[in-house]
Amino acid sequence: MLTDRDTLLRKLHELRSEHRDLDTVISRLVLHPMDQIQLQRLKKRKLLLKDEIAWLESRLIPDSIA
Repeated sequence: MLTDRDTLLRKLHELRSEHRDLDTVISRLVLHPMDQIQLQRLKKRKLLLKDEIAWLESRLIPDSIA
């Protein structure tokens, strides 16, 4: 499992990059719809990435309750 801070940051960067790329692809497909199933799959993947990004960000932010 991911525990090292540098590893978490690297993974977070990769996920954000993929999320941005999917955003671009989805925007183009919406303008020129060809395959609705592919569009739905890309949107689902984007949502999964968003959840994983949020989880990683929560792991990187230390608890401030002391």
